[in-house]
Amino acid sequence: MDEEQFLGQLDLVRMGLPEAFHEAEEIVRHKDEILSQADQYAREIIADAERQAAQIMNEMGILRQAELQAQQLRQKVQQECEAVQRQAVAEIEEMRRQAHRELEEMQQRVLAECEGIQAGADEYADRVLGDMERQLAEMLRVIRNGRQQLQPPSSSSEAGRAAQARSAGPSSYISNNSSRPSSSGRPR
Repeated sequence: MDEEQFLGQLDLVRMGLPEAFHEAEEIVRHKDEILSQADQYAREIIADAERQAAQIMNEMGILRQAELQAQQLRQKVQQECEAVQRQAVAEIEEMRRQAHRELEEMQQRVLAECEGIQAGADEYADRVLGDMERQLAEMLRVIRNGRQQLQPPSSSSEAGRAAQARSAGPSSYISNNSSRPSSSGRPR
């Protein structure tokens, strides 16, 4: 299989990737937006807590309690934001690993299929060449018989040579007859 066909197959594999891979890409693209929303949510909660603390301080004069509650709320929101961020990053990383594993599996299947096709083509070529070899051997036998029929019965040594050539196979017949002069005196 040539490189262009392989790249075509690889493009087909890429187009067939599962929807989860596309979802993972979408989450990665929107990661900053998700984090920004979480940060905005945290700021709103903190702002609301600060407003409540100011109101408590103005109404009751308990500044220290308000500051303590605001700090605790800030810490809680910060911890929640960090937890959401860690979870999103972990999910994105797992989706990326899964997509990578699936891509490798698809590549291995495509390569195995290519090797199978190549093996089948080799086997077919061997069968065709074997058939051609048998047909050529049969044609050579027919040609030898025809030439023998055309030869005048001369001496017993030539008849013996022809019988020897028939039993020895095509290559010896050709080498034996190629040096023997024909009735016109030219080598065959």
